[in-house]
Amino acid sequence: MPPRIDWGEVGAALDQRGYATIPSLVDPVACRDLVALYDDEARFRSRVVMQRHRFGQGEYKYLRYPLPEPVAGLREALYPGLAGIANRWGGNFPPTHDAYLAACHEAGQVRPTPLLLKYGLGDYNCLHQDLYGDLVFPLQLTVLLTDGFTGGEFLLVEQRPRSQSMGQVVPLVQGEAVIFPVHHRPVAGTRGTYRVTMRHGVSRVHSGERFTLGIIFHDAA
Repeated sequence: MPPRIDWGEVGAALDQRGYATIPSLVDPVACRDLVALYDDEARFRSRVVMQRHRFGQGEYKYLRYPLPEPVAGLREALYPGLAGIANRWGGNFPPTHDAYLAACHEAGQVRPTPLLLKYGLGDYNCLHQDLYGDLVFPLQLTVLLTDGFTGGEFLLVEQRPRSQSMGQVVPLVQGEAVIFPVHHRPVAGTRGTYRVTMRHGVSRVHSGERFTLGIIFHDAA
């Protein structure tokens, strides 16, 4: 089970700076188990080599159903709190993840989207958004599974209307998660609320290996 989370604090951080962090979301043993899972091809539905698609350099694999623990448990346990924030932002999401997945599957989005990402020396991930279909849950998270590397910082960039882009580096330690918008977030301005576009990525790794778990709450078409 994830640690006790103050969802009011998470929502306030997302409103103020565009992201929130949760320390020790995944314990060290579970982190090591997920890294070890990377070589078990039977647990994945596909593998993407980033440089082949000009996504960056490195690779990632999408897990297949049934999802392993703790991935399935985190997806289910975190969804209600995140749905409360998403609905405050103007969404209309059901209270449970099972109900939301049912809507995704009815719309033809049936492929699971949680993934494990692997970066080595010189690898990086270009700024992007994880959309996958017409139904998009507006928040997602990344969990850092390893330490002992340098570089490889998690990056967020937001583009406000008629302004230059602003970038942020989010420092993480093993087992810590960062929650961030999938594609945009509301921001209060002098003339009301407007949407800013968000993209995320990873800076170049200078030494060691970096593994992360990505949890996306909508399934893919």
